[in-house]
Amino acid sequence: MKISLSRFMIHFGVYLLCLAAWIPLVAADNHGGDSSVSYHSQIVPILKRSCQGCHHPGDPNGDLIVTTYADLTRGGMAGESIIPGKPDDSLLIELISGDEPAMPQNQEPLSAEEVEMFRRWILEGARDDTPVEVDDMGEGNYPTYTVPPVVTALAYSPDGSTLTVSGFREVLLYDTVNFELKARLVGKSHRIESLTYTTDGKVLGVAGGSPAQFGEVQLWDTETNTLIKAMRASYDTVYGLSFSPDASRVAFGCSDQTVRVLSVEDEKELIKFDNHSDWVFGTIFSVDGSHFVSCGRDTALKLVEVDTGSFVDDINSSNKGYGEINTIARHPSKDQVLSAGEDRIPRLYKIFREIRRDVGNTDFNLIQAYEAQSGTIEGVAFSADGSRFATGSAGGEARIYNVEDGKRIASMQGDAVGVFAVSFHPNGTQLATGGFDGKIRIFDASSGKLLNAFMSVPIEPAGSEDVALVVTGMT
Repeated sequence: MKISLSRFMIHFGVYLLCLAAWIPLVAADNHGGDSSVSYHSQIVPILKRSCQGCHHPGDPNGDLIVTTYADLTRGGMAGESIIPGKPDDSLLIELISGDEPAMPQNQEPLSAEEVEMFRRWILEGARDDTPVEVDDMGEGNYPTYTVPPVVTALAYSPDGSTLTVSGFREVLLYDTVNFELKARLVGKSHRIESLTYTTDGKVLGVAGGSPAQFGEVQLWDTETNTLIKAMRASYDTVYGLSFSPDASRVAFGCSDQTVRVLSVEDEKELIKFDNHSDWVFGTIFSVDGSHFVSCGRDTALKLVEVDTGSFVDDINSSNKGYGEINTIARHPSKDQVLSAGEDRIPRLYKIFREIRRDVGNTDFNLIQAYEAQSGTIEGVAFSADGSRFATGSAGGEARIYNVEDGKRIASMQGDAVGVFAVSFHPNGTQLATGGFDGKIRIFDASSGKLLNAFMSVPIEPAGSEDVALVVTGMT
């Protein structure tokens, strides 16, 4: 017993000596016991929130881009922004520190804790711990579904040969004779929120993104079904994509309360319009492309000059309590915009004001307010000739109306829960709807009779772990 106790005391003494020598080393390495700062999980979220709005590839203020580690460490016009191990010599710390920091511009400065986090990260070597992205999806390897995703967008091609439908990370193309799947276009965006074609049908535009990661506009060649380019902007999903009449520009709305207009040729950000006070859900260009209209949660329809980005007018009287505007569509040949949303009433407006605004903020641009729908309106569309429009609502119903007199032509049950997307066939004979249950329904546009119904995606039997992961990703 004595021998065992003696050995124990000797071993315990050695342990204490080792521990005493080891603790200072750990403290020095971890700066007082804290774990190392993570670029991926701690630095990037701050950059997204406070910096990417002014320092992204489309609008690199000061030639500084912060959307990737390589760009951030490269610096900008003022030189290197980060010198690993030397926070006091790093320009980034200088810009975000002090009583009146230079960055971020026109926003709340970073907190003292956030500045210290950047300082520690640089002191620790400014390491990039971003996980390696493994992506095995692409041509011939598509998402697999055990349940259908919610249909958030659909569109007929201008020649009427293709119905384009949103899926998870992909767009599915169906022929409009037998509604057989003929192509699948897989991209990086997990969510697809908007689909639209150029007037000549040569390019399909897709807007969406991955929530809290990036917003993206994809342009696809419709002849070859190949990706022309993918343009990223903002740090969240984007909405309401529209092409200018000559297809040289694209506009879309963002959750950071802005509208972005990009040049298709060089991907340069031409306009960052920030006059909205909430998320922006829709954009459309005027007939001649000189202006665009945007809408969103702040209940406003904003008119903006394209060449200058100058705010021109609030088209509607947004103080009337109409509620959020979820969707807009422009008349095919007139400068008129149909808006709809929370209060369930579609409203047709003149885009350009003809009567001076009065002190009562009268809705002078309003042409007609139509009947209330069965639920919040999520989608609207004009027929190609502009004589009719369709609505899809959260009540699960789709309706078709005469534009001129507001007469209801047809009512259709487009979903058990909600219809989120509607599109007229170019010849005006059919209306396609999609919504919560993942089914596409094709209706006769005159009688409202159901002509066809099919799942928006191929459904596979459950049974693999990979499938389960994909389904989880969709929800």
